[in-house]
Amino acid sequence: MHLVYLVLILCFNLSRILALESREQFDEELTLRPLRDGKLGARFLFTTLLKGATPRRPEALLTMTIHYTLFPLALGQVLREYAVTELHLTLNAGNWNYGQWGYPDEPGVGTGAELWAWMGDGAPITIDERWQGLRNALAGLFCASLGSLDEQRTTSPSLTFQPEGSLPDWTTAHQLRHATLPSEHVCTENLTPFLKLLPCKSLSGIARLLNPHKLFDADWHGLGVHVRYREGAGVEVRLAFQAVFDPVRYSHDKRRDWSLHSVFDRSIDKACPVARSSKVRVGLPKDRYMISPDPSVIDDRFATYLVGAAGEALDVAMQWPEEPAFQYLLASGAEPLTDISVRRTLKGSSQSQAQMALVITNNLPVQVQASYLETMPWLLQFYLHTLRAYVDGVSRDDLVSIISYSPPVPHSRPTLLQAILTLPPNNTLQLTMDVTKTFLRYTEHPPDAQRGWDLPPAVIIPFSFGELLSQNHSMPAAAGPALETRPRRIYTPVMLVDLATPDFSMPYNVIIMSCTLIALIFGSVFNLLTRKFVVVLVDEPASKVSPIESATCG
Repeated sequence: MHLVYLVLILCFNLSRILALESREQFDEELTLRPLRDGKLGARFLFTTLLKGATPRRPEALLTMTIHYTLFPLALGQVLREYAVTELHLTLNAGNWNYGQWGYPDEPGVGTGAELWAWMGDGAPITIDERWQGLRNALAGLFCASLGSLDEQRTTSPSLTFQPEGSLPDWTTAHQLRHATLPSEHVCTENLTPFLKLLPCKSLSGIARLLNPHKLFDADWHGLGVHVRYREGAGVEVRLAFQAVFDPVRYSHDKRRDWSLHSVFDRSIDKACPVARSSKVRVGLPKDRYMISPDPSVIDDRFATYLVGAAGEALDVAMQWPEEPAFQYLLASGAEPLTDISVRRTLKGSSQSQAQMALVITNNLPVQVQASYLETMPWLLQFYLHTLRAYVDGVSRDDLVSIISYSPPVPHSRPTLLQAILTLPPNNTLQLTMDVTKTFLRYTEHPPDAQRGWDLPPAVIIPFSFGELLSQNHSMPAAAGPALETRPRRIYTPVMLVDLATPDFSMPYNVIIMSCTLIALIFGSVFNLLTRKFVVVLVDEPASKVSPIESATCG
């Protein structure tokens, strides 16, 4: 009888697990792209879809319990606790080279940490309080300094960061919170919790190649966590890791030949057992090459390997047999890989005032409009009336429109500047604006004050103006366009600002001098108070030698 009950319980639990697994699906994919400067771009993508699920309503924070099988539980608890509809977190190290690498597979490549989320209003807890709890929860989950993304770095640039998924059609509106921390660095402490969110961790599947010793030796690397709601499908979590490797640097004969084992020091032994699909996609270059083993599917752009169908360890290799050594192309003669090219500088030798310049080159033969975003900490204050636009040295007032500017509040709110730029065909637009550097208290400087302060990157998005207006008006609705149909964001490199720094040696000198004076004064007074003065009589020396001493001497 007990055996029958045990069998029934096992069957019930097994059927429940199968039912839960049918509601969740997991896919993994690795995309490798040989770049024209001899480097190799890699993008790991792990997608988990919770079918039929919807984001938690803000007014139901204390209800609704969901059980997960493949969906990352630690991340799901954070999303449910703070009623987050859409979430995007990226941690990157290095500067993405748009001129040589083109557009990235994942658009969020800004240096440092970037976090932005869409959350519905109407909860017992305000959005700002939930935003603070979300930052602290993600900081503990990924071992990052996301708690520093406080109100001094938080903005709401809804014109630039529109939802990539769908926003539920609730009675309450959704609001955006965005913050950046350019000084944050990604390391193994961030990769370890990232791997724990995967159903197979790094034991099998494509995640087996995530070797930290090789990943953090890359020229550029970064990870991303993206959560969005797809209407009619469910809640999707996309875990991505990107890196740019340099096979020429690893090679002793300066060749760009590569293989999975030479790049990652590992090979794919087997696919993740719970993965619905597991594949490796290799971009095919235009020049002559050799690739091995034979791919499962090949077309004009990619060679695809199905990992699940492999009976043995998969080690993809690509060679250029007719190329004795890789020859780098001159940057001046290279064709641009992006529609626009951006360069941002901060000019001026003064520690109180400077001029910020933004140079945007339109590489297309048609006119392009772009969204321009600046989110500066209150350390830098813009003089908006000094904003000037130049084309071929001629001032143009018709190229900057729809300016949205929120001035900074010291110790409270950063600067937010959004504008629509019109870029002439095959021409360069230069924007200049005067800025003022704030004089900080000596207690507000970081430990490495002489190095300066890191400023967040600017974000440029080329788009169609009619498309932007239609998306902006439909933003609170439930039909956000997919990521693949949206224009791609371009991040500028971070800038370093030199603020007026006090002489931190003066407090040390003052302390030493004060301590010395106190020691002298205290020692003298203490000596006077504790010393006992007595009269000591000193006998006069004998004028004559005694007879005994004289006899002894004789």
